[in-house]
This record gives sequence, C-alpha cells and structure tokens, in this order.
Amino acid sequence: MKQTTLSLNLFSNLLPFDLELLPSTAYLVGGMVRDALLNCQRDYLDLDFVLPKFAIETAKKIANKYNAGFVVLDAKRNIARVVFQQGTVDFAQQEGDTLEKDLRRRDFTINAIAYNFHQQKLIDPLNGLEDLQTKTMRMISVKNLQDDPLRLLRAYRQAAQLNFIIEPKTRQTISQLSHLINQVAAERVQSEFNYLLGNSRGSKWLNEIKKDGLLKAWFPQINNNNLQLLQGIDTSLELLRNKFKFKKNDFNSLFELKTNETIYNSVLIQRARLTCLVSNDSEIAKQELINLKYSNQDIKAVLNVLNHLPCLEKKQQKASLRELYFLFLELGEHFPIFALVSLSKDINNGLIFKLIDHYLDPQDKLAHSVPLITGYDLINHLNMKPSPQLGQLLTEVSIAHIEGKISTKEEALKFARDHLTKSEVPH
Repeated sequence: MKQTTLSLNLFSNLLPFDLELLPSTAYLVGGMVRDALLNCQRDYLDLDFVLPKFAIETAKKIANKYNAGFVVLDAKRNIARVVFQQGTVDFAQQEGDTLEKDLRRRDFTINAIAYNFHQQKLIDPLNGLEDLQTKTMRMISVKNLQDDPLRLLRAYRQAAQLNFIIEPKTRQTISQLSHLINQVAAERVQSEFNYLLGNSRGSKWLNEIKKDGLLKAWFPQINNNNLQLLQGIDTSLELLRNKFKFKKNDFNSLFELKTNETIYNSVLIQRARLTCLVSNDSEIAKQELINLKYSNQDIKAVLNVLNHLPCLEKKQQKASLRELYFLFLELGEHFPIFALVSLSKDINNGLIFKLIDHYLDPQDKLAHSVPLITGYDLINHLNMKPSPQLGQLLTEVSIAHIEGKISTKEEALKFARDHLTKSEVPH
C-alpha cells in the first residue's frame, strides 16, 4: 500500500479533540484529506474517520470527554457522529478487511486518500495525489459509480467546486450510465444541483451535464435556450457588478449578500439560475420543481418570476407607472430574481436598470409604496363597507400618490371620494 510521509502542519488544525483520544488505527478519509492537501480552508469541519473496529465506542468516548453531541447514524454498519461547535466528526467501521479495500470502494481517486495522524502518513493506493496535482477527477471503477449513481452528478459538482477537469474515460462512463440517475432520491439530486447553482463555474458544468444526458430526467423540457439563458446569468452578474462598481453596498443589498459572502452564494441568485433550467410553461415548471422536492418558497419564487417575464417582453416601449406599480407589488421580494433573469434574456435592459434604482431606494414610492390611507379610513370617513371595491379604491389612491396627484391623507380621502362619485362605485 503506497504511503507518503508529510509534515503534521498540513493537518494539525483539523482535530477538534486531543490526538491521544484517537486510536492509532484510525484514518482520516474523504473530502477533508483532499481539501487539506489542496490547502482549501473550511469554516466548518466535516471529518470522516474509518477504524477497523470500535468506531461507535471511540465516538462515544470522545463525545463524553468534551460533552459534545453524539448520535449513532447506522448501528448495523457501525457509524456514529460527534457534534462539536466547529463541526462534525464521523467514525465508521471500515468496509472490507483492510483500509485499502475500503478506499477502493469510493467514488474518485482524489477522495480515496487516507491520513494517519499518529504516523503522519498518507495512504494513497490509487494515485489520488497525482490526480490532485493535475486537477483531475478520475473514477475508481465503473461498479462504484453504479453502486451509487449520485456519484455521476457529484463528479461535475466537485469539478466545479475545485476547478478540476473530468478525465475523458470517466466522462464517457458517466454518460453511458446517465440513465441510472433516475434511481437516486430526488432530495439527493436537488442537493447536487444546488451546489452547482451556487457556484461561479456552475453554468459551464450544467451545460456539460446536459450534454452527457443527466439533466433530461429531471428537466424534460430543457434545451439549448435554457442553457444560453443560464450562461446569461453570469454575464448579467458581471454587468451589474460593473454598474455597482463604486456602490458595492447597493449590489450586496440587491441580492441580500453579506459582506464576506461571494455573489454566487445568494439564495436569490440560485433561484434565478433555477428559473433558467425549468420549462417556460409555469405548470410544467411547477411539476419539475415538485419532482425535485424543492421547497414551497423556491417554487413560489420561480413561478412568480416566470409568470411576469412575458409581461415585460411585451413592454419594449415605456411602461406606465400603473403597470410598474403592479409589477413591483406582485413580485415583492422576488424582484431581484426577476431583474437578473430579465437581464439575461436581454429584455429592455434600460428599463430594468431604472427599476433596480427604484427598488434600491427604500423611500421610493413606486417600488415600496406606503399607503396614505387605510381601509379603515375609507370605512370611517366615506361610510364604505368591507368589499372588493374597497381594495380596488385603495389601489387607485396608491397609484395617484405615485403619479404625484396627491401627497397627504386629506388629499387621498378627497381623491377617493371623487373617484367613488365619478365611477359610481356602490358604498
């Protein structure tokens, strides 16, 4: 079994517990080994150890020592988790008689490297280190991909995250096995898609996934127009970044970004990308999202944007304040998604930029209308009864306010009274 001695410094900050509590036969495996070798920092630890025996007992001992959380994940396979404030540590009994057999059951060579803290040695039976150096995703075996078809999608996701390539034979095998993706639980598939939707290289890899036949099962209507629209999101983000070059706070505010967050981590941007993947038909899109177990909030956001895009496409000329009022009112918090998708479709960009300026101004009456009067005022001052007409009249008052026809409560009440008289609305 190939071994490499390394300085402990590379892994020294990973353990959230005393090394003395870790059996000498325990090996760190999986993504944390890979990321440490790539010098990729994580804010939250996700450590996976394999042991030839006593996995659950080891986990419980460490949890008791630090008063940490403890849960048995799989009693049959002897897997337990210890939960620390800075992350989770899983302990599993190795599959197979030896560590090498366990590593050979994994998905890709870069994830089949093990590290022993006591010996300060890497175990690399499948030349994963070489593939890390050449930034290559390489399968371990066809059978391993067949055993868990989610690994087919995971290849693209990890390639996007790490900025790696997928080795040609591995890529060909994934394409040949693409039909197996139907066997994977929708929640697991959605998780992989979300990683890609939230990655700056996601559009590129989603395009490759489509070429290799893995998108059709979940997005039956998808075509090249969807993928062009998806790539248009990247262009539009760059356009907006340049627009807000000297006003980064405005850019962050538009997409609800935190100061230390990259633009691709925004839920709003992920939903914009998701809008590009689904069918233009809102009923079909709804079913696609339901099939992938997306939340009601995700579905509502995507459908709201889809239903309003055709309205803007028809308005290549100047839209009225009344039309824009209803657009902001109906889109609500989904407006940033709408704006980004509209820019990617190159729909009246000048208008979209003006709408963004309205939206970013919390005092703007068009985007953030504050009523001069309430339904109670109409009932109290005009003797109206609760009815649909009451809501319609409040809308007309709000539009008159936006158009500058009225600016005070008294003027609003007079406008409402005159409007009732003119339209002969029963009250």
